[in-house]
Amino acid sequence: MEIVAGANALARELVRPVLTIGNFDGVHLGHRAIMDTVIERARLLEGEAVVLTFDPHPRKVLQPDRAPSLLATREQKLEVLEAVGIDVAIVQPFDLSFARTTPEAFVREIIWDCIRPREVFVGYDFHFGRDREGSMAALCEIGAGLGFSVTIIPEIRVNDRDVNSTRIRELLAEGDVEEAAVLLGRPFAVRSRVLEGDRRGRTLGFPTANLVPENELLPSPGVYAGEVRVLAGPGSNGGGDDGVERKEERYGAVVNVGRRPTFYADGRLLAEAHLLDFEGDIYGASVELAFRERLRPEQKFPGPEALKVQIAADVELAREKLAAR
Repeated sequence: MEIVAGANALARELVRPVLTIGNFDGVHLGHRAIMDTVIERARLLEGEAVVLTFDPHPRKVLQPDRAPSLLATREQKLEVLEAVGIDVAIVQPFDLSFARTTPEAFVREIIWDCIRPREVFVGYDFHFGRDREGSMAALCEIGAGLGFSVTIIPEIRVNDRDVNSTRIRELLAEGDVEEAAVLLGRPFAVRSRVLEGDRRGRTLGFPTANLVPENELLPSPGVYAGEVRVLAGPGSNGGGDDGVERKEERYGAVVNVGRRPTFYADGRLLAEAHLLDFEGDIYGASVELAFRERLRPEQKFPGPEALKVQIAADVELAREKLAAR
């Protein structure tokens, strides 16, 4: 997939582009319905499937105190777009100057002058331009005058509710990672480097990878069955900064999101993962942690021994849950 840093940076004429526009936070099933249509139309026209998205999220610039916590990092979003079959992703820098672009200028100067789409597909709640003044009707009218068609993709519903990023955030806040995965079309996952912690898990017999996620969201505190994907790149079992090339690896995991109340009265929120059937360490490595199923809420135990017994039970339950999948 070709990634372009803004529409004005396009260095070539796109081939019969079919375009969709939006933030696409999480690239959930509602977004996927739009992408699938764009890709299908692009293939029929022997053209290119194109996404125009924005970075940062416009509300991070316009309403930073009310901006949503994003479901995916920029890199994760782009990887999903590539995986589903998008040919060109235009990541439009969004700042206060760009926010003042009028709806008509946005369509004429960005969509038409730079991209020249044959067809445009957008979601049912799409608005554009300064103060979101641009309506569906305006996009259709301006597009018809310039020479491209506009099609609105209706909302997608799962379990009698709309699929949207807000609902997925609510599910994660409840710890319902299974339902969130249904709406995302894949497990919710966070990216992180593995840092050295206080090695308390090792003293309990269950060493953990201590994570500082790049993502803005974590599920509700609790214990989860998950999967850790150690990303390909520099790193070895002896540490992640020795320059040795690491192949991608996957491990089942027991994941704790919480403040470790057994040991700390006011600990900060942390994520740590005990990798199943793994020996060595991955300090410094980049990983992606996927949450598969919630096992239990976070608890305070009377002491280390009680916690150790519970972790052993968590490991066995996680093995059962992951094997069943």
